[in-house]
Amino acid sequence: MKRRVETITFEGYTLEYSVTGEGAPILVMHGGHSNCYEEFGYTALIEQGYCIITPSRPGYGQTSKEIGKSLADACRFHVKLLDYLEIESIHVIAISAGGPSGICFASQYPKRVNTLILQSAITKKWLTSKDIEFKIGRMLFRPPMEKWVWKLISALNNAFPRLIFQLMSPQFSTLAFQRIKSLMDEKDIEAFREMNSRQRSGEGFLLDLSQTAAITSTELQTISCPVLIMQSVYDGLIDKSHAYYAKKHIPDATLYLLHSWGHLIWLGKEAAETDRIILNFLAP
Repeated sequence: MKRRVETITFEGYTLEYSVTGEGAPILVMHGGHSNCYEEFGYTALIEQGYCIITPSRPGYGQTSKEIGKSLADACRFHVKLLDYLEIESIHVIAISAGGPSGICFASQYPKRVNTLILQSAITKKWLTSKDIEFKIGRMLFRPPMEKWVWKLISALNNAFPRLIFQLMSPQFSTLAFQRIKSLMDEKDIEAFREMNSRQRSGEGFLLDLSQTAAITSTELQTISCPVLIMQSVYDGLIDKSHAYYAKKHIPDATLYLLHSWGHLIWLGKEAAETDRIILNFLAP
C-alpha cells in the first residue's frame, strides 16, 4: 500500500503519522499493538476517494509516549496535527483499543469531527489488574520484552502461517476453528501473517491498559456527530457489551452487529459487508 510516513515535533515531542489516498480525510485511531502502518479496511476507502491519516498513537511507532499522559493530552496533539495539515474537520475511525481515543476526540472537539465510526472498539473499562489477561499483557508486551515477543510471533507466522492462525484465532473469535476456517479465504491467512509482521507494542499498549477506564458515560453522551458502531457477534477479544454500552449512551448512534468471524472484521468472507456499511454511512 502506497503511503507517506512523516514525523513532526510539537512542544518537543514527536508525532509520527502516515497519509495514504486522496480525497475527503479520515483520521484513524489504530488498535493495540499497531501503528501508522495499519491497513485493515483501508483499500475500499481509498478506492472510493478517501484520504486516510493514521497517527501512531502515543507510545507506538516513533510517537513519544509523553503525548499520551492522558487521553485529553493525546487528543490535543491530534488537533495540532490537523492544524498542521490544514484540515478543518474530519471523519474519525476508532479501532479496538483506539476506541477511547476516538471517543475522547469526538467528545472534546465536536467542531473538528464530521462522523465517528467505532470498529470492535473499547468503549468502557476493559481489563483491570485483577484479570489474568491484564497481568499477561503487562508481562509480555512491555519494553524490551515486547520486541522479542513480536519477533518470535512474526518468525513463526512466516514459517507456519496456517498453523499460527489456527493457534491464535481463539483469542479473536468465540467460534470453533472449523467454523472460522469456513469463513476465511487464503488471502485472509496472508493478511493475518502480514499483521503479525508489522505489530509492535512499544510503550503504547501499557498506556492503553491504563487508560480504558478514562472514558465515562458523560463523554459518550456529549458526542454530537453521527456515530456508527460496528462489532462482530463472535468477537472473542472485546465483549460486545462495549458496543451495546456505546449505543446506549451516544445519542442517535447506529449499531451494526456483524456476523463476521470475529474481532478482525476486515478479514473473512463477510469483509465486503463491513466495507459496504462503512461506505454507505460516509456517503454524503
